[in-house]
Amino acid sequence: MQPLIDALIFIVDDDASVREALAWLLRSRRLVSEHFASAEEFEQRLAESPLNDQPHCLLLDVRMPGTSGLVLFERLAERGLLDTLPVIFLTGHADVPTAVDLVKRGAFDFCEKPFSDNALVDRIEHALGVSLRAIEAQKRRQKLKRRIDELTEREREVMRRVVEGLPNKLIAEQLSISVRTVEVHRARVFEKMEVRSAVELANLLREI
Repeated sequence: MQPLIDALIFIVDDDASVREALAWLLRSRRLVSEHFASAEEFEQRLAESPLNDQPHCLLLDVRMPGTSGLVLFERLAERGLLDTLPVIFLTGHADVPTAVDLVKRGAFDFCEKPFSDNALVDRIEHALGVSLRAIEAQKRRQKLKRRIDELTEREREVMRRVVEGLPNKLIAEQLSISVRTVEVHRARVFEKMEVRSAVELANLLREI
């Protein structure tokens, strides 16, 4: 997998030597990183500068003084950030069962210390790919919602019935309008939603 040049990896670990080693490893693979000595520092960074549209991933130590990696993970999950910010836990042998449980709860993966450089970078690049696809899907949903917001109430009523597979005549009867008016609304819906058929429209709306 080719490195994602625009990606950003966050490192959160209270051990300075681990942070420095990971930062060096990522630089050697042309990956940019920011590192933090605590969960509190990282949360402050997010508060001051929310995530943008570049792919991200988080390397997170399980055990840290103050706010633990476990608590930070839960907070990120509550904010709905795990899709666009995949979390890879860095764990000691004693924490492996905990890390396995965290993967079941939405963490991307875990790497046991001491970790293999190649294996870790491979997992990071996969996580960045997941982040990129999640960001692109998020953008598509936002664009789709903007298109729907541009529809009139009548157009939305027609669209719902078109997606249900109702013929124009039945739509006209249900809405107490003429078939010709249904055809006009249907054409406008297709134009605004940038589709050419009812099937394409139905498939598009499934992305919401």
